[in-house]
Amino acid sequence: MNAPMTLSPDALAGIDRAIAKYPPDQKQSAVMAALTIAQDEKGWLSTETMDFVAAYLGMPPIAVYEVASFYAMYDLKPVGKHKITLCTNLPCALQGANVAAKHLKKTLGVGFNETTADGRFTLKEGECFGACGDAPVLLVNNKRMCCAMTPDKLNQLLRDLK
Repeated sequence: MNAPMTLSPDALAGIDRAIAKYPPDQKQSAVMAALTIAQDEKGWLSTETMDFVAAYLGMPPIAVYEVASFYAMYDLKPVGKHKITLCTNLPCALQGANVAAKHLKKTLGVGFNETTADGRFTLKEGECFGACGDAPVLLVNNKRMCCAMTPDKLNQLLRDLK
């Protein structure tokens, strides 16, 4: 029999800090923080991980699935070591996001929502990141924003991430 899924003591402490920001009867309000912490530790959100978060927060699993499936920052299947999410909304597209997308697809040999064969990179298409003045923009692993991404800057980013 497999042991039940759990998170590390550090991850649980992080979730507890998020829960403490809300009234005791509203701990489910920490669901987004809890999912982020779980994903950071596990790499993606399996059903088992989401079920654990639901139980930990005392909420129905379906409510956790709804949050995780609504927001693009949560990964419901394994992704590469480096997830690159490129904004392709109109302001970014007008400033070169389509060129950046074509360059990334050609350089990495994958399309959007695909992972390179070596498991190093996953390419995703994203919605507005609120940095239209710095277009085109992308996020690396949901944490690092890169701005004005020309093909040369993309090549440098890929070299730095390897």
